[in-house]
Amino acid sequence: MQSTQPHPFDGKSFVRTLTSSPGVYRHFDAAGELLYVGKAGNLKKRVGSYFLKPRMEPRIAAMVAQIARVEITVTRTEGEALLLESQLIKSLKPRYNILLRDDKSYPYIYLSSGEDYPRLAFHRGARNLPGRYFGPYPSTYAVRESLSLMQKLFKVRQCEDSYFRNRSRPCLQHQIGRCTAPCVQLIGVEDYRNDVRHAEMFLEGRSNAVLDELAEAMERASRSLEFERAAILRDQVAALRQLQAQHHVQGANADMDVIACRIESGMACISVLFFRNGISLGTRDFFPRLPLDAEPADVLAQFIAQYYLDRPVPRELILGEPLADQEILAELLAQQSGHAVELKSSVRGDRAQFLQMAERNAQASLTGRLASRQTLGARFDDLQKVLELPTMPRRIECFDISHTMGEATVASCVVFGPEGPEKSHYRRFNITGITPGDDYAAMHQALTRRFRRLAEGEGARPDVLLIDGGSGQVAQAQDVLKELGVSGIEVVGVAKGPGRRAGEETLVLAREAAGSPGRELHPGSSSPALHLVAAVRDEAHRFAISGHRKRREKTRERSVLEDVPGIGARRRSALLKAFGGLSGVEGAGVEELMRVKGIDRGLAERIYASLHA
Repeated sequence: MQSTQPHPFDGKSFVRTLTSSPGVYRHFDAAGELLYVGKAGNLKKRVGSYFLKPRMEPRIAAMVAQIARVEITVTRTEGEALLLESQLIKSLKPRYNILLRDDKSYPYIYLSSGEDYPRLAFHRGARNLPGRYFGPYPSTYAVRESLSLMQKLFKVRQCEDSYFRNRSRPCLQHQIGRCTAPCVQLIGVEDYRNDVRHAEMFLEGRSNAVLDELAEAMERASRSLEFERAAILRDQVAALRQLQAQHHVQGANADMDVIACRIESGMACISVLFFRNGISLGTRDFFPRLPLDAEPADVLAQFIAQYYLDRPVPRELILGEPLADQEILAELLAQQSGHAVELKSSVRGDRAQFLQMAERNAQASLTGRLASRQTLGARFDDLQKVLELPTMPRRIECFDISHTMGEATVASCVVFGPEGPEKSHYRRFNITGITPGDDYAAMHQALTRRFRRLAEGEGARPDVLLIDGGSGQVAQAQDVLKELGVSGIEVVGVAKGPGRRAGEETLVLAREAAGSPGRELHPGSSSPALHLVAAVRDEAHRFAISGHRKRREKTRERSVLEDVPGIGARRRSALLKAFGGLSGVEGAGVEELMRVKGIDRGLAERIYASLHA
């Protein structure tokens, strides 16, 4: 009988057909799975290094042994190859590449334009609104802190436009001295624009110019005997000087990021210190995937290529290691950003101190993550023993239900693995079509929607399915899995202990036969397995509550006027202003409604009918 085994890939013959041009190569295994993406200044030499060398490192040899096919893409320059490599790694996530797991967009401070009274706001996402964007900031906390400082220093409004347009009296922010109440015209347009201009200058890093203008205005007010205004300006100058002293970093007089990498026990941590206009915006840590052993320089190069090629780039990047393609990368970043970008690895003075700070942060964060992973691994081992599983679970899913008296019911599904929460796999389900408050029906619907996809061959199968609840909720899970023909999943209910005390939860196992009670376990407060179960349950609870609150707020913020045909945002705003709110509109008759601009009799009658149905 003839062998059906595929012929091994002849790398040497393939290399002889390659060009010496720059480009990108991709290694595939026999099943067609992408193993690795790389770039080369000379494709013939680079790809040949995998097949023509007599000896290779074990980590490279393990990958080469799996190669069944190689594909190449020729580019005009090595810079283009670097850009394409980065894009392919981010989109295809090859098994053997260093992968930056950072799918969140970064937050900005947004300053609106085209209005008499612009506002400052937190912004994340596409930057397509008219106005200016300041950032990006390394974290939400950094943006919130900066916005709070803006309120104290310049009193520029931060409220939503819908709230601003419908105010009839100053809000609490004005009462505590953090807003000048432009909503009720307690400040003139020119004075307000001057405050906005100062806030804009400060966010641009020109705080000294702002100080000079405020000091000069204080002197003018004093000479004109406007002592109350002079005192306000004096306090503003003092607050601004204090802020400068707290946040200005000596030596960081340029936009720059300081980047350090540490690798230990198969895990890498990259720590980035962000500096803009002489002000430290904070630090952020990244933990890229390391499928192969890699050196810090390799990790830094991949990080910069994947992180900065689709984000604003500062003029300086201070690196803890020199990079092999440093000049090419700097040139490519300059082309992407439209300004010169310097990559420096040999620095002295203040920049050397910043680099040491980044290295210490990277080491501390990596040590903490390794300790956490070891603790988590021990908890997974203990859960295997407690549940008497044949192997350690690799994927745990937990479901929870949240609602307020049956309103806006939301189910959550969170996922944990041996390395912690896998947030990209989290899901929420808006529950509809059930009796309000029926938690069993809500759980049944959520589980059905989740595991129907699994039954159709989509998604990953959990080893353990946690349900926040007792035997009733566990029975719902069992019924759903049986209906869909899904097996091989350990179903465990997490029932609260006496007095709802933490550490005394009961684990309710699925019943073995119809009508039989499920077995109960009481691991106790010292059990690592129970610590893991409680952490997963609490995360599911948090995720469900946050989704429920968003859904409830969206429902309550929706005006009944939005359901009236012919009523758009402008007419709705005119009605609310004319009658002082929705209650006033509800109390108005057809003739009164017709007095509002843009409301004819037919529309007035529809509004009245909708509000009094």
